Amino acid sequence: MLRCKTDYVTESTATDLLLIPGLLLSADLWAGQVAGLADLCNPQVTMAQTEHDSIPAMAAAILARAPPHFALAGMSMGGYVALEIVAQAPTRVTRLALVDTSARADTPEGRTQRLALIRQSQFGTFTGLSRLTFGQWVHPERARDAELFGRVKAMTMTLGRDVFVRQQTAAVNRTDYRPGLHKIACPTVVLCGREDRVTPLPHAEEMAEAITGARLEVIEHCGHLSPLEQPEAVTSVLRDWLQA
Repeated sequence: MLRCKTDYVTESTATDLLLIPGLLLSADLWAGQVAGLADLCNPQVTMAQTEHDSIPAMAAAILARAPPHFALAGMSMGGYVALEIVAQAPTRVTRLALVDTSARADTPEGRTQRLALIRQSQFGTFTGLSRLTFGQWVHPERARDAELFGRVKAMTMTLGRDVFVRQQTAAVNRTDYRPGLHKIACPTVVLCGREDRVTPLPHAEEMAEAITGARLEVIEHCGHLSPLEQPEAVTSVLRDWLQA
């Protein structure tokens, strides 16, 4: 189990790397990267975003606890928060990694679906991630992966109904970050699973094209949960990004 720090300031001179999980995902999402990057930096998973129901508030909470300067990686909803962090404090972020995410606002269809999920979550017992949703999140060949499903299911159950509602509310109301992408000046890598059906490759391509000098890395044989589905490939990309 990874221990999530609430005060990210360290005494080491190594780069501090803040990792933000996606919707209803915990520190275990980044377990492979924390282990694989520990010799290179101080990887730290933040869960401050789970305490709030808007992207700006999530970003402000993370910034309040973060070191003066840090590298930043966000996956899916964590990517929305990462973009807001860069917007709020551009000089504090030394490097940016956007993993299986999008700079777009929610679509009308997406908003309708999220609001329905919020309403449904208020009734009965919260059961976390469903098999159907898991199958949409991962590469088709991983849809019946019981071990991976159990791992993701455990994260969603641990965080629970209240976090689910807060995060879905934040996602519904998120802004379109595309107009400000050209202002991002730090070294940036955009990662996307080739078969990501949640935030598909065209979303990654448009971010990489809009951010000056950004590198696009496509993770093969991979869906939306690239840090879990292909941990070694993601870690390799992040190592190159940190050392570039």
